Amino acid sequence: MDKKLTGVWSAEDYAKNSSAQKIWATELLSKLLLTGKESIIDIGCGDGLITNDIAVSLPDGFVVGIDSSERMIALASKTYQRKNLSFYTMSAEEITLDKKFDAAFSTATLHWVKDHQKVLVGLKKHLNQNARILFQMGGFGNAEEVIRIVEAMILDKRWQNYFEGFVFPYFFYKINDYKKLLPLTGYEPVRIELIPKDMIHENVADLKGWIRTTWFPYTDKLPEELKEVFIDKIVENYLAVHPVDEHGRTHVKMIRLEIEARNI
Repeated sequence: MDKKLTGVWSAEDYAKNSSAQKIWATELLSKLLLTGKESIIDIGCGDGLITNDIAVSLPDGFVVGIDSSERMIALASKTYQRKNLSFYTMSAEEITLDKKFDAAFSTATLHWVKDHQKVLVGLKKHLNQNARILFQMGGFGNAEEVIRIVEAMILDKRWQNYFEGFVFPYFFYKINDYKKLLPLTGYEPVRIELIPKDMIHENVADLKGWIRTTWFPYTDKLPEELKEVFIDKIVENYLAVHPVDEHGRTHVKMIRLEIEARNI
């Protein structure tokens, strides 16, 4: 959950409202095909849940989780304590560790980071030869239907004064971006895909929780008394076009960019 530019993560709130991200992270983790001896860096480890899962899979290896949010690292360090697991407050763009790794793993993080070339160059210094990278992040077209609603709202006269000079906070890369970046920074591409995902929340309250915890670059611009009003309006406008299903669940179309490569 690496983020440097705006606002502060609510670590506990994120832990309660990131069920879809954790499902996708678990799916991605299975693609690492760990033998149990590897050294792994988890870039943007957030609350540490998936990093801990990695540690469990490494009885003869170790994992380091990094995140630029001090609150996330504090929660992760308090919640998960193993001999082969450590956490550091550190930006994905400025990795400085005295370790080298057999693989780099990252999920639901790098769409918060502008300069992916800088990430890849810095990471390379910490990877063994033939080390793998396995990344998944929001890709081009991600959450487009929600973004369309939010972008329309901030142009509305009720809200527009709060968003003067506002810059879109996410960086959704395309396949071709990584086709260029990987060879340029010394990696051999193995697989680059844009993968559609259905983000399911069990009820409207959970959808609100997701918006509250991951769309804070928008709500940070508002006075405290208007934040929930803004979130409620996003949800109202979204459900008017995309109503809940027969089980009361909400659905958001997401696009994940998944990258697999080797350090050469």
